[in-house]
Amino acid sequence: MKSIDFYGKTLPVFKSALHIHSTLSDGDFQPEEVIRLYAEAGFDVLAFTDHHKANPVSSYDGQGMTLLSGIELHPTGPRGALWHLLALGVPEDFPGRYAAGQEAVDAVKAAGGLVYCAHPAGVFTSGEILALKGLDGLEVSNTNGRFIGLESSEVCWNELIAQDFICPAVAVDDTHTHCDLFGNWTVICAPDKRPETLLEALKQGSFYATQGPEFKRLSWKDGTFEAEFTEVVEAFLYGYPDMEIVGTPGFPTPETAPCLTSLKFTPRPNFRGRIRCRIRDRYNRCAWSMPVTF
Repeated sequence: MKSIDFYGKTLPVFKSALHIHSTLSDGDFQPEEVIRLYAEAGFDVLAFTDHHKANPVSSYDGQGMTLLSGIELHPTGPRGALWHLLALGVPEDFPGRYAAGQEAVDAVKAAGGLVYCAHPAGVFTSGEILALKGLDGLEVSNTNGRFIGLESSEVCWNELIAQDFICPAVAVDDTHTHCDLFGNWTVICAPDKRPETLLEALKQGSFYATQGPEFKRLSWKDGTFEAEFTEVVEAFLYGYPDMEIVGTPGFPTPETAPCLTSLKFTPRPNFRGRIRCRIRDRYNRCAWSMPVTF
């Protein structure tokens, strides 16, 4: 089993698909087929998040994976646009329709679940997202969104952090069909893969989001941030509120790119703020650590 040195704790890591649709809503795959595909691809955790309806995951054979109960909710938001709210850890009989976004978020939280703003890029502004109280984070990268040029919500994420919403961000496939499979996932760092343990780790921000690269160590000790990771060509550290950015300069080509496996940075004395790290490999795949306040 793989593990990570996560801010001084050695924790197992679990490859997780947290946004999946089946034939229960508008997905192409039967639930059993979705499970088979992700199990064969080496995933440890799979969340069913069909539109408007939670799946009876307790009746499914997870084929070695932990199955999480989830749902995607679509209440009306600003300007008449529909929210896409990804809820995890809700009961299997959780209601699927709400008139307003805040009502939906409040219901998920009351049921003990987590709720993320799904693929907000191009739909909602950071200010509109901030008005929705109780969110646990957002999706920074969404495989299905690439078809309309809205795969990345990193700019929106930066804006939220800069406005003191220190939200974690998951990476997901949002699987509907074969074209969506295995492009993004979330690596949960937790003592075990029981549903309650995984959900608590997500709540605490004990995870990272990725399209392929892997973090091996994240550390803040004696005023210095350090990260170790699989080989990449680019590594950046973003600091808030000043947006102090350190890392490799420019955007090197694969032929001239450096082979990076670590990043180390000591901020100015008495630094108070947030830090997150982004790495990119030669295949243009990224991974993102969660913002940590120091």
